[in-house]
Amino acid sequence: MKIGIVNDVQLAVEALRRALATRADFEVAWVARDGAEALDYCIAERPDVVLMDLVMPNVDGVEATRRIMARAPCAILVVTIDVGANAWRVYEAMGAGALDAVDTPALAGADARRGIAALIAKIDQIGARLVSTCAPPPASAVPRVTSNTALVAIGASAGGPAALATLLGALPADFAPATVIVQHVDRAFAEGMAQWLDAQSKLPVRVAREGDSPRPGEVLLAATNDHLHFSDSRRLGYTRHPADMPYRPSVDVFFQSVAERWTGRAVGVLLTGMGRDGAIGLKAMRAKGYHTIAQDEATCAVYGMPKAAAALNAAVAILPLPRIADALIAALRPVR
Repeated sequence: MKIGIVNDVQLAVEALRRALATRADFEVAWVARDGAEALDYCIAERPDVVLMDLVMPNVDGVEATRRIMARAPCAILVVTIDVGANAWRVYEAMGAGALDAVDTPALAGADARRGIAALIAKIDQIGARLVSTCAPPPASAVPRVTSNTALVAIGASAGGPAALATLLGALPADFAPATVIVQHVDRAFAEGMAQWLDAQSKLPVRVAREGDSPRPGEVLLAATNDHLHFSDSRRLGYTRHPADMPYRPSVDVFFQSVAERWTGRAVGVLLTGMGRDGAIGLKAMRAKGYHTIAQDEATCAVYGMPKAAAALNAAVAILPLPRIADALIAALRPVR
């Protein structure tokens, strides 16, 4: 795997080189000192993964991520000193297309070993996403059951935070359906992301807890590295299975559970993201008779997951991001 490093601090670069040297299948393709250099390198020699610092001179990590995803898209892992202290910048970078974030490992000692293990695990998770073509089988088509209860099921990955902020921000305060979101994000960031989205939305946003029942007018966000799913027709839960899914939490697993267990009205929405997670689950929702929406290519930070859904004819409608909120309002008007 070819890896690009973007960091202007020599000690951090050395720590990353040492960490990557522990794996024979990792190769440092290049080192950039700021975001502008990183873009040039990505255009000339696109790596499999970019390790992106956030705080740099000239062009910082957030802006570099935006430019790279626009001109030379590739997998970006934010690697920075003290991710927790830079949480808001991390969410901005993920909104621009970064896949995940991890602390820069220390140079030596027990902290270095733990940091290296965490970094390698993140890179391996991204590598699994890049090569994965597996997904759960589609649910068999069954008649749609309608009631006055309505659910919006949303899946997103790279570029998702910004897309979610735009979508939720466009929904009115009296939007009645319950909304449940699966965004590819490490559990360490889920609570902070829920708070960030809450600040962008007229609707309350919080993390989903084991046993929660989606409530009208409330937005729930998957909160662990296990898969969020409906354990019965009304209650949410978390499960480790299937264990071999490269995406954790998986949009496919959640959408599949909606198709199999939810008994009210629902709309499935698949937003920007790398890979194909959610495409088959969205197809399962459509097979049940639910309305399904995929974000269009022009407004995606990464046109991967919605593209896979379009290829499967899983989406009833393919819409630009600014039109999705109105489509949800129209599709889920109260039944009289």
